Amino acid sequence: MKIQIEDKEFSCFLEYEQIKKRTRLLGIQMNVDYEDKLPVVIAVLNGSFLFMADLVKELTVPIEVSFVKLSSYHGGESSSGVVKEIIGLDIDLQNRDVIIVEDIVDTGNTITHVLKQIKEYNPASVVVCTLLLKPDALQVEVQEIAYVGFEIPDEFVVGYGLDYKGLGRNLKDIYRAISLPSET
Repeated sequence: MKIQIEDKEFSCFLEYEQIKKRTRLLGIQMNVDYEDKLPVVIAVLNGSFLFMADLVKELTVPIEVSFVKLSSYHGGESSSGVVKEIIGLDIDLQNRDVIIVEDIVDTGNTITHVLKQIKEYNPASVVVCTLLLKPDALQVEVQEIAYVGFEIPDEFVVGYGLDYKGLGRNLKDIYRAISLPSET
């Protein structure tokens, strides 16, 4: 199935049923890893909201949930990659086990910045759970990545929380770009 969003055409890459099965397995592993603990699960908005919602439904261990949003300098349609700060953190993380939920880790620069700021709160531990990881795009090593839904090629994807120009987040499947916009 192909879809069009603005000036890009996309084809289905990961169907929701695949995402759901993988999310269930991640939840099972987290239930084992956090047995007898009370982790704080922090979603990085906006992209991770659907993944986070499905993931926490799979967790049977007690958890607390929070959300943060990143403030970054924007130029045109995309961020320059310079993250200024985390906004919205409303839970004391000192001596807590923290699981950061991301939609996608590509260069690793954004999650590295998030980790640096979260560590300033002196958590007992901090790990990252990302739905998608692009190993070929990584520019920095992120040792805290403990849970990965899918490793994918360095391609542009949209859907299931991921957007293109603010559109496509509501798609239940994940789509990959098959045509790039023409540059004028």
